[in-house]
Amino acid sequence: EMEAKYTRKMQALRDEMDLRRKTEIHELEERKNAQISELVGNHEGAFGAIKNYYSDITAKNLTLINLLKEQVEELKKKEIVLEKEKADVLLQNKELKEPLQEAQELVAELQKKLVHYYRDKEALMNSKAHLKITQKELKDLQWEHEVLEQRFSKVQEERDELYQKFTKAINEVQQRTGFKNLLLERKLQGLLSVLEQKEVELSEVIAASNLDPSALSLVSNKLEDVLNSKNATIQDLQLQLARVCKAHNDMLQTFEAKLTAFGIPLDNLGFQPLSFP
Repeated sequence: EMEAKYTRKMQALRDEMDLRRKTEIHELEERKNAQISELVGNHEGAFGAIKNYYSDITAKNLTLINLLKEQVEELKKKEIVLEKEKADVLLQNKELKEPLQEAQELVAELQKKLVHYYRDKEALMNSKAHLKITQKELKDLQWEHEVLEQRFSKVQEERDELYQKFTKAINEVQQRTGFKNLLLERKLQGLLSVLEQKEVELSEVIAASNLDPSALSLVSNKLEDVLNSKNATIQDLQLQLARVCKAHNDMLQTFEAKLTAFGIPLDNLGFQPLSFP
């Protein structure tokens, strides 16, 4: 019974599967037929379009061929006319050949003359332009020469004036510096002499007075103060002397630099400027 039961089920399943297969096959065939019909329609449409396109091209080409044939016939007619005209022109050219040759020779000769004329004309224009430039340069050089002469004269005058001023200033500075240095040296020597004399006098007074140590100490302190004051005065005078010497040397260097700038040798002064150490 079980075998019969399952045999019936198997047969039913087989029938069902066969039915489904047949249905799917039928659907596939319908889709295939529809696609084939669509492709055939598309191909027929495309073929018709291509056929119409080439038909139009063929018709246009036939029209163009007919038009070209007509143009060829017209060109042949024109060629015949041009051949006749060419023969006439050749005959005229043959008749005009000799006068043309003479005219060409004349033109060649005239062209040579024209070339020489243009060359001469250009050379003349260049010469005139060069002459104008040269004249202008000559005027400019003359003017520059005159200006340079005036400047040279002015520089010579300034140099001579500066030389005179420098010589005079050097002499005055040397005189004043020498005189001032002499006064300072004499004053310094006088102070030193006075200091020595005062020291001697002080020594004699101390020796003669027999002062006690406290009074002697007081006198010594006062004397020391006086000596310090005198030493300060001497140092101040020496400082003033050094400043004057430095100012003299600086001024001498300045004047030497000016002389060098103006191209005046130092040997032309006629004397050796005094320089303090």
